Amino acid sequence: MKILITDGISKDGAALLQNAGHEVVQQALAPEELLAQIGEYDALIVRSATKVRADVIDAGTKLKVIGRGGVGLDNIDVAHAKAKGIAVVNTPGASSISVAELAIAHMFAICRFVHISNVQMRAGAWPKKDYSKGVELTGKTLGLIGFGNIGRETAKRGIGIGMTVIAHDPFVKETDMDVRLVSKDELLTQADVISLHIPFIKEEGPTIGAAEFAKMKDGVLLVNCARGGVVVEADLVDALNSGKVRAAGVDVYVNEPVTEAQQTLLNHPNVSVTPHIGASTVEGQARVGVEIAERVIGALKA
Repeated sequence: MKILITDGISKDGAALLQNAGHEVVQQALAPEELLAQIGEYDALIVRSATKVRADVIDAGTKLKVIGRGGVGLDNIDVAHAKAKGIAVVNTPGASSISVAELAIAHMFAICRFVHISNVQMRAGAWPKKDYSKGVELTGKTLGLIGFGNIGRETAKRGIGIGMTVIAHDPFVKETDMDVRLVSKDELLTQADVISLHIPFIKEEGPTIGAAEFAKMKDGVLLVNCARGGVVVEADLVDALNSGKVRAAGVDVYVNEPVTEAQQTLLNHPNVSVTPHIGASTVEGQARVGVEIAERVIGALKA
């Protein structure tokens, strides 16, 4: 069968598809090009750049499976695909370690002013006294909103650092980890550090806004390596300015690439930022490529 990969895949993943007897075409396509060519293919593999909306799905008259190399499926009209009898598969566990490690990296950065010290020292400053009041993660309470694959990997690392870990996830009722499951309100009021590991559901709106910030401890740390939109960015800026949030680490944004309107958040001295690279490690991408190839192969056999 013929498989189109528009956003790239690891060599090992592509090799698996080819060794299974499939014809593999790797090509980045503009939306209008994808719409014109998708009818030739039995399977489509994307990451986050390609949007697979209803018009693409309708044009893919031979499509049997759509694969997303990553966790979220917000760039795919899943309901429409399933209504057309097209399987949709993703890789929920492949990048978990990569994202968890970035979340922890942001925690260290904002605890010890790593992000802003780099900027100022490169400009010729020596801000030793300005940044002499860092805090330790050891002994702090880490609150995880979302306790799926990434949340659990983050919990392991938090426990390893010496943190007490609590988590809220309405879909998780028990765990064999040294993690206490709590309500959302309990987490907001008890955590010293809050890390988000949840999808953005458009119909439900943001998970963290002004009301949630008001419930948090003064001086809380917030990390979002989940999805843009789960935190109201303007409310986060207000919480940073008031001191309610001591500092934040942010990898995902409402608009990507970011716009001029978001520069207040990006340039805030108490914010560590990265450009949505949570899953982007050599090891993580290798796992993603292999896992999505295996899932697409399985779906085509079904």
